[in-house]
Amino acid sequence: MSIFDRAKAKAEELLGRAEQVYGESHGDAAAAVAGEAHVLEAEAEEEAAARQEIRRDDDGLAGAR
Repeated sequence: MSIFDRAKAKAEELLGRAEQVYGESHGDAAAAVAGEAHVLEAEAEEEAAARQEIRRDDDGLAGAR
């Protein structure tokens, strides 16, 4: 995951959190749920990218230590 993808995921997470807080403070359940969904989606993207980076480093050619 490039630095731009990470920044995009983090921005999406922050935007979702802001939407969630707005919904909670104004009694708008739809906005709160949509914000929470954005946060969870962004976190899942970050975790998937982190797992993919770990796998990319292992080419399977190195012997066991």
